Amino acid sequence: MNPDLNRLQPYPFEKLRVLKEGVTPPMDRPHIALSIGEPKHSPPGFVLEELITHLHGLENYPLTKGTPALRESIARWLSQRFGLANGVDPERHVLPVNGTREALFAFAQAVVDRSLKPLVIMPNPFYQIYEGAAILAGAEPWFHNTLQDTGFVPDFETVPADVWKRCQLVYLCSPGNPTGAVIGEAALARLIELADEHDFIIASDECYSEIYFDEAKPPVGLLQVAHKIGRTDFRRCVAFHSLSKRSNLPGLRSGFVAGDAEVLAKFLLYRTYHGGSMPPPTQAASIKAWGDEQHVRNNRSMYRAKFDAVLDILAPVMNVQRPDAGFYLWAETPFDECAFTRELFAQQNVTVVPGSYLSRAAHGIDPGRNRVRMALVAPVEECIEAAERIRAFMESLN
Repeated sequence: MNPDLNRLQPYPFEKLRVLKEGVTPPMDRPHIALSIGEPKHSPPGFVLEELITHLHGLENYPLTKGTPALRESIARWLSQRFGLANGVDPERHVLPVNGTREALFAFAQAVVDRSLKPLVIMPNPFYQIYEGAAILAGAEPWFHNTLQDTGFVPDFETVPADVWKRCQLVYLCSPGNPTGAVIGEAALARLIELADEHDFIIASDECYSEIYFDEAKPPVGLLQVAHKIGRTDFRRCVAFHSLSKRSNLPGLRSGFVAGDAEVLAKFLLYRTYHGGSMPPPTQAASIKAWGDEQHVRNNRSMYRAKFDAVLDILAPVMNVQRPDAGFYLWAETPFDECAFTRELFAQQNVTVVPGSYLSRAAHGIDPGRNRVRMALVAPVEECIEAAERIRAFMESLN
């Protein structure tokens, strides 16, 4: 067996299951899960109909690169969404993938040179796939703490020079999971400069980019910044996008990787052996989804209503703020986050995720300590009920 498998930590939801063992919550209150970031809004019906219509496509092997029509629809969406002035070549700059999770993992396996004692930089707290991808690619994860005093975004100037020297890959998550923080244009431009100076690739996980609160201020993207500073070949820059959150289609397993053509050519070679082709019905449905924005605006409106209602209830009793984007609250707890999670479940039958399950102790601190993540994915009535129970729990502590 690959010995690096023994270095992988249990996934957060396995830790959460163990934490809740032996606890019997009140049966008069139905369980509300704010733990899993799985969208619960209805997926667009016209996309499902397109999926059904093309089921006959299952009789054919799909190409790893996807159909020209799918790549063209993705390129149009990217150009329109991020102001790329038709600078995306669907033949060279786009590669469909089966959701960003598998692509984010596979990407490290393709681009990391394990013979050079590499480092992979990632935010802390983080999406655990980054850590596992780095370890199984033969690299050492380097955790970049993102704290409240910097708005939960990375401060790249604090990374030591010897870390940059060994760095081969930087994972970004913007909007962030679990913090919801958006990395700004200046910081992304600076990171591109550092990538040139130290010869590393930037992998920007932007799967929450279409869930935001101000329709006039969508989150900036890595390729957008690269294009704006004149890097129209997107050298060293790769962005990951998905239909899971944008279109409430987590089970479709459809996303894409876009950016540096030379990097994507090698990633395509890897994926050809890896077996990462997207089924034809999924490709047809994805074309429909990427081509429509009205259902995405409706989706944002529903999240906006949930955040407004939940924050009105929780803000008086907890240190919790509206994130820049995404559908998570990254709330501070008055005592140990694991004990808080267990007691909240025991008293109110509400499940959240301890922040330390989404972070690692690094550089003298654990940025997930005394924090919990709440995913506002359930219907608004259920989110309001959960918020009222959490408020009751907080008030009982006093």
